[in-house]
Amino acid sequence: MSHSFVVSPDRLAPPLKMVGEKVTVLASAEQTGSYEIFRQTGQEGAGPPPHSHPWDEAFYVIDGHVLFGVDDQQDVIAEAGTLVHIAGGSTHWFRFGPGGGGMLSMTSRAGAAAFFTQVDREVSPTNPDLGALVGIAIAHGLDVPIPAA
Repeated sequence: MSHSFVVSPDRLAPPLKMVGEKVTVLASAEQTGSYEIFRQTGQEGAGPPPHSHPWDEAFYVIDGHVLFGVDDQQDVIAEAGTLVHIAGGSTHWFRFGPGGGGMLSMTSRAGAAAFFTQVDREVSPTNPDLGALVGIAIAHGLDVPIPAA
């Protein structure tokens, strides 16, 4: 069951370290009863490979610009103030632009917070084991298509 809550800057959880990215869990599904909210920041060029998952996801760019690809729509440049909604099951990716950037993201249900937490705990952000990363992704319901050689 959800309950009302406030997360002030002095009560934020430390950011989770992903490969080239930091993800702060602002609200988990355990707190909200359904959706999750994150602040994501990244250095230039950082971002996940093409992947999909069953939950919807929305990104609101708050700093810099971020390059997105969604299904057949590739290289969509989202500048600060832009919202990008990704329907569950859509293959998508993003890359932070020059100078890095930041965005708020929201998922329609639980899943991402547990994934980010496990990656932070088990995968080096500077020397990642990509096999381990993909294994964690699959265990959390993500599909990461392997490109043809």
